[in-house]
Amino acid sequence: MTEIVTIPRAEYDALTARLEDLEDILAAMQARGGQPMPLDWAKRILEGENAVRVWREFRGLSLRALAGKAAVSAGYLSEIELGKKPGSVDAYKALAEALDTSVDWLVL
Repeated sequence: MTEIVTIPRAEYDALTARLEDLEDILAAMQARGGQPMPLDWAKRILEGENAVRVWREFRGLSLRALAGKAAVSAGYLSEIELGKKPGSVDAYKALAEALDTSVDWLVL
C-alpha cells in the first residue's frame, strides 16, 4: 500500500528549495575537489544547526583547535556557534579556510 502525505504548498516549496541548496553545496564541493559533506551532516545545517559548529565537528576539531587554526578567540567562536554574535566577514573567511570549505557554506 502506498502512503500519501499532504502538506501545504508553501511547506513543499520550502523543502524543495532546501533540497536544491543541499544539491548545490555538494556539487560545488565536489567541483573544487573538496571532501563532500555526507548527507546526514548537511541535513543538520539545513535543519537549522549552526553551520560553523557542524563543519567543525565534521572535520573532527574541538572548538579551541578551530579557534587556534583560524586565529580567532575561542570565546568569539563559541558566541558565533551559539548565535550570540553574527561574526565578522574576516572571521568567517578565516574559519572557512581553517575548515577547508567556502564562506558560502558557513552562512547558509
